Amino acid sequence: LVLWCTHSICLGFHGIPIAEGRNDVFSAIYTRFPVAPEVIIYDFACQLAPYCLVREARYFRHTRFLIDEMHAHDHTRCGRACFASNAMRYDDRVRASNTSAAECGNKGMRRIRKSVSFMIYSHAMRFTKVFLDVWNR
Repeated sequence: LVLWCTHSICLGFHGIPIAEGRNDVFSAIYTRFPVAPEVIIYDFACQLAPYCLVREARYFRHTRFLIDEMHAHDHTRCGRACFASNAMRYDDRVRASNTSAAECGNKGMRRIRKSVSFMIYSHAMRFTKVFLDVWNR
C-alpha cells in the first residue's frame, strides 16, 4: 500500500501480504498523520469513510472522503457527494488536485512488482523504499 499526494509524490508505504482492505488504508493514515488530512481521495472512499468515522470519529471529523474520477463511474449505488468530480464544482482545492495521482504512481509500482514477488520480505521492503526514493526525486 502506497500513500500518494496529488503531485505523485510518495508519502509512505507499507507491505501487505494479501489484498488491500479498509483497515490497511485506515491504519496507514492514522499512524502516519498526527492530524487527519482535510481530503482523502481513494477508489473506495464510500466504504472507507464510514469505517474511519466509526473507528476514530474525533480524528476524522473534518475529513472529506472522495472517490477519484477514474473509479467513480463504477460506483452506481454511491451518493454523488462521494465523487471528486462533484466536489470539483465548488471546491478549488479539489479542482486543482490530480485525482489520478495514485493511479499514476501505482502504474509505476508495476515496474518492480515481479522482482519484488521473488524477494524475501525484508529485501522487498528495502528495494521498494529505494525505488520510491528515486521516484520522489
